Amino acid sequence: MPNDFISKNLTSQLFRSGSSIGANFNEAYAASSKKDFINFFHHALKSANESKFWLELIKDIRKVDESKIGALTEELDSICRILAKSIITAKNRK
Repeated sequence: MPNDFISKNLTSQLFRSGSSIGANFNEAYAASSKKDFINFFHHALKSANESKFWLELIKDIRKVDESKIGALTEELDSICRILAKSIITAKNRK
């Protein structure tokens, strides 16, 4: 990405939302209850969706080659599906 004000801010936002996915995922495994576990997975899913937003914005304002964004968006789609399925599975466990 270029080294301008907008690019730096977009990169910062994407870094924060992207790193939040992993942080919440890891935090879930230290949760003290099933409810907390599920809540951390919800937060990870929200962060993954936020990351997709930032990638789309980066693509829309043409800060990075679209082909590079596509692969990252596909990866985030997979992460979202995994997290959503994990939430459903956790909710269905007794």
